Amino acid sequence: MSKGIASFLFLFVAYQSIAQIGGQSTFGFLNLGYSARMVGLGTNFITAVDEDVTLGLATPSLLNPLHHKNASFSHSILSGGLNYGQFGYAHQLKNEAMLSGHIRYMSYGKMDWTLPTGEVVGTFSAGDVIVGAGYGHKINKIITLGANLNFIFSTLETYQAFGMGVDLSGTFNFEDKRTVVTALVRNLGIQFSGYTDNNREPIAPNAMIGVSHRLKHAPFRISVLAHHLNKWDLTYNDPNAVAKVDPLSGQLQEIQQAGFMEKLGRHFTFQLETLLGKHIQIRAAFDYHQRQEMKVVDRTGMAGFSFGFGLMLKKFQIQYGINVVSAAGFNNMFTLSTNLNEWKKRERSIAE
Repeated sequence: MSKGIASFLFLFVAYQSIAQIGGQSTFGFLNLGYSARMVGLGTNFITAVDEDVTLGLATPSLLNPLHHKNASFSHSILSGGLNYGQFGYAHQLKNEAMLSGHIRYMSYGKMDWTLPTGEVVGTFSAGDVIVGAGYGHKINKIITLGANLNFIFSTLETYQAFGMGVDLSGTFNFEDKRTVVTALVRNLGIQFSGYTDNNREPIAPNAMIGVSHRLKHAPFRISVLAHHLNKWDLTYNDPNAVAKVDPLSGQLQEIQQAGFMEKLGRHFTFQLETLLGKHIQIRAAFDYHQRQEMKVVDRTGMAGFSFGFGLMLKKFQIQYGINVVSAAGFNNMFTLSTNLNEWKKRERSIAE
């Protein structure tokens, strides 16, 4: 029933041997991009300190005073009736500390309930919910630390699972405000109860480091994200593959194994934002690992590419992102964010 801040170096090494991806861990919905901006930049984007509260909800060290009283709603509709999304809110405490809360959901729609003979006798539903809170604190002019605590609930027909996860992050926002470096360890957690008795499954952590730089004389922010640093080899080796004999030459064709550069390239996502003034952003990203895993051999298409845009209006932020999962499907997500203070100002002006 599986589904697909003191020292970050310690965390990277500690989870090196147990990190798993690709069907070897549970609660795979933890790895989805829960905002349109993240989806448009390859699912994970951790290196911008600005007014977008959805980044702070996902990476708590990105929480900042610009997020005070910001609320957001994100929703994505996938093929087959699947949909997921997020509600989130952030509030500033004393000494520039920030507190956030979020509810994330995943609905798998209705599915046929069949007997072993194939006879359909009804339908059932399945879904997941994450309820979490985050805290970010700026400890000096350039360094902010943060943590998220997530409670995870999953239901598949009458089978249920429950777990807890923690995200830890640290952000260096240099004094020029144009260069940002973030280290994040996501999904450090445990499954308290599995879908069946005595069958608890592991939760796969994901250690990441991202660097972004906003050019001084051009409207671009260039970012590079290194993900799954806790697991070196992200390639898949078919356990059933066997060496074959070339029918023409008669030579034995050995099973090809990924080399150093292939394994290295699998860890990187390249991201670009075009900042057209204060109100328009255009985005694109490329994830080599996703492309290699999801491309169709005879029809590679745009697998691994992502695109998006954002409109920063006076009272709203409207964002859209699309991730080309493979030639078979896409992930489209919309996000709407607003600052509740703006509405209070409007109410006061009307009253006056």
